[in-house]
Amino acid sequence: MRHPRERSFPGLDRRTFLQRGAAWGALASASGLLAACGGGAGSDGQTAGLKLASPSEPQSIGLSEDNPAIKSGLEPEAGPLKIYNWSDYIWPRVVKDFAREYGVEYEITSFYNMSEAVNKLRTGRVDFDVFFPTADAVPKLAAAKLLQPVNHDYLGNLESNVWPELADPWYDKGSRYTVPYTVYTTGIAWRSDMVSEDIAAMENPYEIFWNEKYSGKVGIYDDYREAMSMVMLKNGVSDINTGSPKVIAQVKKELIELSKAVNVKTTIDGAYSRLPEGIFALHQSWSGDIVAGPFYMPGKSYGDPDGVLQYWWPKDGTIGSDMIAIPTGAKNPVLAHHFLNFMLENKYALKNFSWVGYQPPMKSIKPSKLVSDGYVVENLRSAIVEKPNFSTGVIQTALPPAVDRRYQDAWSDFKSGA
Repeated sequence: MRHPRERSFPGLDRRTFLQRGAAWGALASASGLLAACGGGAGSDGQTAGLKLASPSEPQSIGLSEDNPAIKSGLEPEAGPLKIYNWSDYIWPRVVKDFAREYGVEYEITSFYNMSEAVNKLRTGRVDFDVFFPTADAVPKLAAAKLLQPVNHDYLGNLESNVWPELADPWYDKGSRYTVPYTVYTTGIAWRSDMVSEDIAAMENPYEIFWNEKYSGKVGIYDDYREAMSMVMLKNGVSDINTGSPKVIAQVKKELIELSKAVNVKTTIDGAYSRLPEGIFALHQSWSGDIVAGPFYMPGKSYGDPDGVLQYWWPKDGTIGSDMIAIPTGAKNPVLAHHFLNFMLENKYALKNFSWVGYQPPMKSIKPSKLVSDGYVVENLRSAIVEKPNFSTGVIQTALPPAVDRRYQDAWSDFKSGA
């Protein structure tokens, strides 16, 4: 599959992109999966028998004798390699490169959000070899034995090519069940020809979302964790995983005020598609979304030659990463290990980035050269992720079920206009 504008804009072949639903924290309220992990919530809101990891309290996910990693030294299976991923979150041409090298066929099946993906895996009626979970989901998936441990003997590129912080990540110490895929920040994207303020220079840039001057032209993600984290950061609350009823109530109040002030729209495609098209003047944005934005600039503006797309992310803003894993029911687990290692090969990680727009955490990628090498346009340099950003940024973690219910109830009230 070719990007629809690849031929007319050589050198920057991206994706049509990720329909990424409300994934962050979605599993925390999935009662079936929590039961499979060992029970419901205790009095403190924690899931019985399951510790929730955070950057300050990293966790090694437990192993079990009845769910072992594959043995070393095995030959890859004949395939086909079956991939289960977010929509358009991998360049099929890169998968085709792998399939050609290993002499196998491949299939890519997409999902809309993590709840949908997990429900399908739990049925046991599907067999995928490669899966793309989120950090908050991994411990629960592993506890439910829906993921198999990985054998590092097949993953030589993990230690040699990946940032050490993500080769041994807080959410899966020792990379027992996952390997890293991409990194991103969450900030504000805007069109400088539609927004008169220099948002990056404002004392509190998040306040721009409430500016009535842009009524009908303001968007936030249809993702309760991302949207609510934005309000917390605006209010100076750095603990974006707080369970404080007072903080959550204030967030709900301000989201409702936001809706009344600017008729805010909640979208998934607004940042990478509808902002470049001029439907929005400003939108909450993942860095990878806006990096892909120039591909959606219409007419003479296509490619953003005038540099109207802008992005701001504070050094203490939200930052995150995605990962790849192997389901327990994989029929081609050896081949899957080879694929994980393939995606951590410098050449193919960079090639995939050139289409997806989301940056892989590879030592070989020099952030200072991504603009000059044509992967990111000059005016979106601020969307480039650097390793030190993980030391200053804040990370969304899995929420205890009782806390997650508070978040979802607040979000539901906002969406319903309460």
